Amino acid sequence: MPASGPAARRVAFVLPSFAAGGAERVLLQFANRIDRARFAPSLVVLDSAGPRAGELIADVRVIDLKCRRLRGALPSLIRALRAEAPDVVVSTFGFINVALLAARRWLPAHTRLTLREANLPSLSLQHARFGRLMAMGYRRWYRHADRVIATSQRMADEFADSFAVPRARLAVLPNPVDEAALRAAAAKPTRMLGPGPGFVAAGRLVAQKGFDRLIAMFAEMTDDAQLTILGDGPERAALARQAAALGLSGRLALPGFTPDPWPHYAGADAFLMPSRWEGMPNAALEALACGTPVIATPEAGGIAELAAAAPVGAVTIADAGSAFVAAMRAVAPDALAAPRPSLLPAVHRIDNAVAAFEAILTRPNG
Repeated sequence: MPASGPAARRVAFVLPSFAAGGAERVLLQFANRIDRARFAPSLVVLDSAGPRAGELIADVRVIDLKCRRLRGALPSLIRALRAEAPDVVVSTFGFINVALLAARRWLPAHTRLTLREANLPSLSLQHARFGRLMAMGYRRWYRHADRVIATSQRMADEFADSFAVPRARLAVLPNPVDEAALRAAAAKPTRMLGPGPGFVAAGRLVAQKGFDRLIAMFAEMTDDAQLTILGDGPERAALARQAAALGLSGRLALPGFTPDPWPHYAGADAFLMPSRWEGMPNAALEALACGTPVIATPEAGGIAELAAAAPVGAVTIADAGSAFVAAMRAVAPDALAAPRPSLLPAVHRIDNAVAAFEAILTRPNG
């Protein structure tokens, strides 16, 4: 990738860490892929711990504040951004977004704040530890952002209607998926043992992802069905106990986090997303890129828009409970030697998403 020219727009990305979440992956992909003839990226990270550190390419300069909590890191973050003097700051976590807006007076006057939201506020704020305080911050500060990036039209409408963000300052940006790389990594699908349907789910093992209710629903499946839940997190031990109590230990696996889950996605008969809230679920996008249909709850953020854009039948939306179980029961086993054709809508292919992101970075304020 060519080095950035002297006239390149300086873009500082901000992350709390290199954790294994979808929001981190999205920002790292944009930092890696934006045109170096037009943009000079850097990354300010509160704490550089996490498995995604190796995903950043070498020409992106990293400023590590070595502080896990924003409360202690905010003065250092402001100092780092003043030293960087970027043309644009890009952040994707609500608590950092609100803090940057509140502290804007101490940032360089020319710096624009482009703030991406990772989760649907109407659902995520209900469950957030400081949900009411965050909602107040959204109402007070978000309308002052130079650009607010939503991952779906549903999210953009919420910011306009509930938080008074001017529509001219809102942008809907599809999450990027490196379809070619994922399909190459999934060339040899990993198939679960057993003659029945094989299902895969993936994500951090926290309440948001709804794996506890997935396990309860999976208990209603026939004994030949198999389920693998990829990921790690604080709920892992509780989920394992739940599976054991329901007699599922022999056909439900919790192998932990894997950096390359795509052979598992490609080998599954369906990818399951029982989330309680999301933005635009990256794991569902990646499953579709691997050719695997998705069954998701309606709370999974922009899933309805994804279902409308994907091929017919690629995404099934079902309420948690009997409807979700019925959708799983309708899946037939199909052992494959290679991934099925991609089901990913073209707007999510990485070149298209990066081009849309670059347009947002250069668009005049509304």
